[in-house]
Amino acid sequence: MKHQGFRLILIGIVLIFSIWHIYPSFTWYSLSESERETREGLRDPLIEKSLNLGLDLRGGMNLLLELDVAKIPKNVTLADAMEQSIEIIRNRVDQFGVSEPLISRQGDKWIAVQLPGIKNPDRAVELVGKTALLEFKLVEDDFVISDYMDEEGNILQDQLPANIEVLKGKDYGNYAVKKKAAVTGSSLTNAEVKVGGDYGSPYVAITFNKEGGQKFADVTGENTQKRLAIVLDGIVQSAPVIKSRIPDGNAIIEGSFTPEEAKNLAIILKAGALPAPVYIIENRTVGPTLGSDSVKKGAIAGLVGMIMVVLFMLVYYKFSGVIANIALLLNTVIILGLMAYFHATLTLPGIAGIILTIGMAVDANVLICERIKEELRAGKTIRIAVDAGYDKAFSTIMDANITTLIAAMFLFQFGTGPVKGFAVTLTIGLASSMFTAIIVTKVIYELILKNQEIKSLSI
Repeated sequence: MKHQGFRLILIGIVLIFSIWHIYPSFTWYSLSESERETREGLRDPLIEKSLNLGLDLRGGMNLLLELDVAKIPKNVTLADAMEQSIEIIRNRVDQFGVSEPLISRQGDKWIAVQLPGIKNPDRAVELVGKTALLEFKLVEDDFVISDYMDEEGNILQDQLPANIEVLKGKDYGNYAVKKKAAVTGSSLTNAEVKVGGDYGSPYVAITFNKEGGQKFADVTGENTQKRLAIVLDGIVQSAPVIKSRIPDGNAIIEGSFTPEEAKNLAIILKAGALPAPVYIIENRTVGPTLGSDSVKKGAIAGLVGMIMVVLFMLVYYKFSGVIANIALLLNTVIILGLMAYFHATLTLPGIAGIILTIGMAVDANVLICERIKEELRAGKTIRIAVDAGYDKAFSTIMDANITTLIAAMFLFQFGTGPVKGFAVTLTIGLASSMFTAIIVTKVIYELILKNQEIKSLSI
């Protein structure tokens, strides 16, 4: 009696927990596509509580990036450069607001990036692939650039003085600047978008660390009334006049930015510069229509599979089949509840994992039912047959589930996105099916046998 009461409380807690975590997902995906897009833009808290859909179900972008190995600094190893690049790209994507992105290393010099739900592919490509080398260089206003141009207006780079270089401006014109940067973006600690620049346009406010702030203070103090070019990836964004020494390590970057451009620049600068350029060698976009179609087909496949299993259990095991089907329904609820709790991403292979788990959950109940049959044929009473059936089937069920769990762990450890999604749902499903097959069905049998005398068990 004590054990039965404890198991009932445990089942109640698990069910309440599962339904509590499924409800936000049900609410979120019952909204229309346009309403979800609006709420995503407002960072609705409901998003964080909902089950995520992967790239193949929700639509989005799949990028394959290649790191330019030849341009990795000499003091940085390839492994360190790859690790740093992945971390920087991850930071940029997180600030971009992508839900559950997948960023992983592929081979020696490739990085796979999956961005579910992306609505602006061009912006995402620019954000992920931009090197973002920020430099502050003093402008040489007395230098006559036209003296180093050919008849077609091209700069004769090989004839420039050793300490001078000519860079293009973002909007127009060229700038003669000192080749050595006075301060670089490596000293930045923060970058954020603000409004109030020229004509109320957005600009990027940046903050240097202590060392960078001191360098910036020295440069601005020694070069008042001179221009300081703000150079991003070799392009002069703006070249404001230094009006006075700036001692607090704060500066602004202006350059006729749109709000979106300013936000992208702030994200890139805040996340840091890539150790070497990356090139996008594959760019695939999965449309939301294809994703929606995959969801429908996956749901239909799961529903058809469940109906067939339910009918088989009812026809073959009759009364015991009803108990097994109740456990099957609870198993599905618990799986979805656990996935929502862990904020897991549901992919098409993940749906396959759930369908496979349904089959394995029924398999456990089949083992139990067959063991009970054997005990009844041996002349045991119903109550003793049920207890013996569970005891003898337990080790077999455990062995089968543990071996499958080991396989799932290896799939998760060494697999990529879709394979990991399959492994996650399979692992959660195994734990849930063990719970429903061994605990839930046993409690149902005990309650039935306790409340009424059963002369025979239809099994």
